[in-house]
Amino acid sequence: MSSHPPSVAPEPAPERLFGRVLDNIRGGNLGSWPVLIGLAVIVLFFSFKADNFLSPGNFSNIITQMAGVTLLAYGVVFVLLIGEIDLSISYISGIAGVVVAQMTLPETGHQLPGLIAILLAVAVCAAIGAFQGSFVAFIGVPAFVVTLAGYQIWQGVIQKSIEDKGVIVIQDETVNNTANYFFSNTAGWIIAAVVCAVYTAGVLGGVLSQRRHGVAVRDPLFTIIKLVAVPVVAVVTVVICNRDRGVPFVLLLMVAALLVLTFVAKRTTFGRHVYAVGGNAEAARRAGINVARVRIIVFMISGAMAGLGGVVLAARLNSVDLNAGGGTLLIDAIAAAVIGGTSLFGGRGEVRDALFGALVIATIANGLNTLNLTQGVIFMTTGGILLFAVTLDTILRRRQRKAGR
Repeated sequence: MSSHPPSVAPEPAPERLFGRVLDNIRGGNLGSWPVLIGLAVIVLFFSFKADNFLSPGNFSNIITQMAGVTLLAYGVVFVLLIGEIDLSISYISGIAGVVVAQMTLPETGHQLPGLIAILLAVAVCAAIGAFQGSFVAFIGVPAFVVTLAGYQIWQGVIQKSIEDKGVIVIQDETVNNTANYFFSNTAGWIIAAVVCAVYTAGVLGGVLSQRRHGVAVRDPLFTIIKLVAVPVVAVVTVVICNRDRGVPFVLLLMVAALLVLTFVAKRTTFGRHVYAVGGNAEAARRAGINVARVRIIVFMISGAMAGLGGVVLAARLNSVDLNAGGGTLLIDAIAAAVIGGTSLFGGRGEVRDALFGALVIATIANGLNTLNLTQGVIFMTTGGILLFAVTLDTILRRRQRKAGR
């Protein structure tokens, strides 16, 4: 009689996936599901309540309205991942708008090509981020204080720079096209194909890398779902946009930034160091990670993304004025990252959270405007959702600690 234990049949893939979901819920790791479910409910509600909410034109409007905030929120995710905050991003974005406006203005005598002006604006904002991050990394000044001071300083710089003009009209077509250009129908399909190919290659590359290192893929079914879902979303998006003016350039910009920053966060040594510093900075330092360098680079990323978002926001208005970077921009950018699922306590979140959160905020604002409700209602609704997201994050943190994760 054989002494070998009886073999156990492997659990079917759907049951394994369902079991993993339940395990994550019990452990307080819900991922992006709450915001995606909430977004589906919001879209369903406004589709019945608001006329023309699901029209192709309104779909394109939501994309262009959320673009600037989304780009800022991408940078916010990195700052939150290390357990810090950047309160200066809104007026840093205003600095970018002023730079591209001034650098492309014929009257200044140093008119630059639009692309060069955009790159210069992003570089200036990245330098501002490095400057502020140095106070946090080397001196130990709390990021809240440093960036709050930056909030005031860069607001003052904007007003000082254009106080004699009040408003600067952006005349460069390249700059204005960052927010107002729409691709042809054919170009839209080509872009969708390229994005799907890049995404699929990234996912399959991750799977192959795991196999080479002898790591089994935990949920093949979940991987297949991702490989199918993203192309479906891309195709539906192009179909809808092509019924209006075409795929907006800002959508391509958001997707490209998402892919690049997700690669940085998930596939590079620097990205792993960011999560390590956010989880426990002292443990990361003892493990040999240069914590100061990580913090400075993170604030540079935050500044650069604020700069890129600022260019889009300025281009959308074709001008900059004394209030560039003001209003609810700061709150919206931070709220987008948090509502999307990035933790305020560091160490947990993904770049895509910013996209989902910004989409929720833009969809609510657009839907309420379609219903002709006041701006006050929009503020109260967004604030309530933000409070709910932070409360949920706090509860999940406690559950994770109890689960020993």
